[in-house]
Amino acid sequence: MKTRSKIQTATAGLAVLLALTACGGTAAGTQAADIPKTQNTRDISESVQPDADAVALLPESYKAKGELTVAMDLSSPPMTFLAEDNTTPIGVNPDLARLVAKKLGLKLKFENTAFDTIIPGIDGGRYDFTATTMSATEERLKVLDMINYLKGGSAVAVAKGNPLKLTNDTLCGKNIAVTKGSTQQLKHLPNVSKWTCEEKGQPAINAITLPNVQEALTQLDSKRIDGVFYDASALAWANEQQPNHFTILQPRMDTRTNTNVAMGLKKGSPLTPALQKAIQSVLETPEYKKSLEYWGLGESAITEATIR
Repeated sequence: MKTRSKIQTATAGLAVLLALTACGGTAAGTQAADIPKTQNTRDISESVQPDADAVALLPESYKAKGELTVAMDLSSPPMTFLAEDNTTPIGVNPDLARLVAKKLGLKLKFENTAFDTIIPGIDGGRYDFTATTMSATEERLKVLDMINYLKGGSAVAVAKGNPLKLTNDTLCGKNIAVTKGSTQQLKHLPNVSKWTCEEKGQPAINAITLPNVQEALTQLDSKRIDGVFYDASALAWANEQQPNHFTILQPRMDTRTNTNVAMGLKKGSPLTPALQKAIQSVLETPEYKKSLEYWGLGESAITEATIR
C-alpha cells in the first residue's frame, strides 16, 4: 500500500488540509456525535470479549506475560496517528490492534517508531507484531509472517462535481498529479497509462509530479491540473477535513496489484496461529466495520485473514 516515503509525504503534505476540526459520527464505545475525531480517544474494543479458540492457540509465554507489544508509525491519518492529547494512538490501525488484543485476552502496549525500524525491531524481539498499513512484499515475507486485515488502494480526486466527467478509464491526455516518491508516481500511474491509454492508441496520462498532496489538491482546486492520483485512505480523510473542494472517483483505481494490508510478526513465530485466529475473529465483529466506516474506509473491509 504505502512506501515509507509515501507515509512521510502524506504526513507533511496534509498538514494544512488535515486541520484538526472534523466532527465524527457515532461508532462504538462511549463515542459522542459531536466529538471531533482527532479528540476521540474511545476504546472501540471495550465491549468485545476474548475468542476462546484464539486464546487456546496462545503460547504459554504470552499468557503468562498478559501483554502484546505492537509497533506503529503514528504519523499517517486516518490510519495511524496520535489524538490531540498527543498521547493516545487513534485511527484504523490502533482500533484494529486493540480489537485483536482483546480477542486474545491480552493487554496492548503501543510503541511509536519510525516505519523503517519496525521490521528490525520485530526481528530483534522488541515488538510482537505490527499493524501499520504494511503490505506484503517478497522482501518482507522473507522475514515476516503477514496476515491480511484490510484492503488499501489508490484513488483519483477530481474537481468538485467532476465537471470534466472523468472516470478511471478516461484520463488519457489529462494532467494528473502524483506526489514525489509515491508508488503512484513510480509504479501505478505509468502502468495505468500504458494499459488504459497507450496500448489503445490514446495519448498517455500526463503525470505532474508535485512535492506533496497538499500542493496537488491546491492546484486541483485552482483548476491547474485535472486530477490527483494518491492513496485512497488519505484522500478520503482529506475530503472529510475539507469538504466541498474535490470529488473522489469511484471505484478505486484498478492498479492490477495486490492491495491488501497485513499485520506482521516474526517469520515462523509461535504467535502466528493465535494472531491469525484473532484477526479472523475481529473481521467477523460489527466493530471492525464500524471502525472502517468511522474513518471513511468502509470499502476496505475484507472477510478472510489470510496468512501470507
